[in-house]
Amino acid sequence: MSVRRTTATAAALTLAGCTLAGALGSGAAYAHGSMQNPLSRVEGCYLEGPEHPKSNACKAAIALGGTQAMYDWNGVRIGNAAGRHRQLIPDGRLCSAGDNEFAGLDLPRADWPATNLTSGADFTFRFRATAPHRGTFQLFITNSGYDPSRPLSWSDLESKPFLTITDPKLADGQYVLPGKVPAGKKGRQLIYAIWQRSDSPEAFYSCSDVVFDGSGSTAGTAAVPASDSGVRHVHDAAQHGSAEPAAAAAVPARAAVPAQSPARPAGAQLAETGTGRATGMMAAVGASFLLAGGTVLHLGRRRRAAAARAR
Repeated sequence: MSVRRTTATAAALTLAGCTLAGALGSGAAYAHGSMQNPLSRVEGCYLEGPEHPKSNACKAAIALGGTQAMYDWNGVRIGNAAGRHRQLIPDGRLCSAGDNEFAGLDLPRADWPATNLTSGADFTFRFRATAPHRGTFQLFITNSGYDPSRPLSWSDLESKPFLTITDPKLADGQYVLPGKVPAGKKGRQLIYAIWQRSDSPEAFYSCSDVVFDGSGSTAGTAAVPASDSGVRHVHDAAQHGSAEPAAAAAVPARAAVPAQSPARPAGAQLAETGTGRATGMMAAVGASFLLAGGTVLHLGRRRRAAAARAR
């Protein structure tokens, strides 16, 4: 076999490996989290079970946008936000962050499952992170003009966040955000969370319905899939078909939000960049070079053997 053919074969194999690596690197981003307490709309519908939701609001959201959005509960995001939240997300699309996959979350309804809060009380907000990063959390609450029967607009939120925390502590897979519930709130309101990464322009968003009249659920009692429970979170439903509902059904009915677990400083454990895609990409590139090198070595030996026999 000629040197030209050997080189071409190795180059083709390397290209194939690099193409695979590129696909891993440019594919759908790994999702990273959502507000856990008070529970966000998207994770609430996921925990109800995307195939058989219990609340009318989740049934309507899934009827509009399908089940995949709920399996992707930790992926309401904009990859290049860089703080431009109001410029990139139009009125009426805040809960979906303008992403059509999550359009059902924008439905204006007064019956979204809600968490009880006490106006003016101390409260530990929690954001569940499936891939932690450095960044800043901002929590906004709706103002006196908010009407849950109308699409949520930026003007429905108070002009300033009532809580801002940078690089909060991480405990049990959740960012711990100690703060105080805004005073003077009554009836049904909504908390809008923005998590802007500082190691990337990417930002995550969530809508949590809350009530101040005692008609909602007890804060912190939602079922939470443990990190090692085997429950898939994102981009798995399409690959595994109907296996997800069975796994979700196995999640305990009560919350696994340990309120007393010690929080550790986030700085020592937050990823500067996402590790999932990078690891896969490096593995693919490495494999392609090993394969190409092995091929060159094998074909080179065959060529030398053939030359020796011809002498």
